[in-house]
This record gives sequence, structure tokens and C-alpha cells, in this order.
Amino acid sequence: MKLKAPLAIALVIVSLQAYSLAREEGRGGARPNLPPRPAPGRFQAHPPGAHPHGPIVRPHPVRVMSPTVVKYGGHQWRHWAHPEFSRPVYYWNWAIIQSVTCIAEDSYGDQYPVTETTFAGFGLVNMTTVEDDALDRCAEESGGDLSCYLATCSYF
Repeated sequence: MKLKAPLAIALVIVSLQAYSLAREEGRGGARPNLPPRPAPGRFQAHPPGAHPHGPIVRPHPVRVMSPTVVKYGGHQWRHWAHPEFSRPVYYWNWAIIQSVTCIAEDSYGDQYPVTETTFAGFGLVNMTTVEDDALDRCAEESGGDLSCYLATCSYF
């Protein structure tokens, strides 16, 4: 009889955890509230030459998956809690951008492009969402490859 109260409390805690997990899975994975990205530093041009400091990525075979176009903020893939990495700074003319494409690559060289439409006022602070969608697609469609990384982003 002394176990009724602790058992009831444990049952409530377990059911709350199960409920919150079910809600998170129903939303396709929770997206953490990320702090805003800082403004980019002053632009400095590179030294002359194609790659004056050597190649950025060693040559390797690449297979590009079919592109996926999604509406900005429409998350089709479960959020991958990827390791933190230094995000690129884009010196783009944000006023003319209509769509952004980011490509993530897995350890086999397979690339996963994601294109998202933009809106008036789209800028550097919104790039995190597009970059994360490419990483999320890579992680999900590669079967959970934990070595996915952001290869590049471009706009048109």
C-alpha cells in the first residue's frame, strides 16, 4: 500500500514524456529556437588565382539526387540534431533573391539539393532554415549518415 503514491507519480511522468515525444514526432521533429546570426564582417577579396591556398575539397565521385523544391518553412524531413558547425556568411544582394538552393553531401558523395522560395525581407538570418533543410534531407535519405555536411548554397 505504501507504493501507490510513488507508482502514481511515476506513471504520470512516463505518460507526460510519451505524450511530448508523440507530439514532437507528429510535427516532424522539433526545431530549436536558434539565436539570430550576427551581421557579416567587412568583405575582403581573396588573393588572385583559382585556389591560392590549395583545393577546398579533394576531388571525389559525386551523385546528385533529384532536386526538391519546398515552400520556405515547409519542413518535409525530420530535423537532424547535427553537430554545430561554422555557418557560411553570404555577401549576396538580398533584394533580388527569389529562391535559395542549398546542397548537403554525405560520406558517399551523394548530394541532396533543396530549393526554397523566398520572400521580401529574406536575408542572412533566414539562411539557417534553408541550410538545415538540406542537412535534414541528407540525413534522412542517406539512411542516417552522420557525416552529412553543407556543401554549398546559391540563389536565383
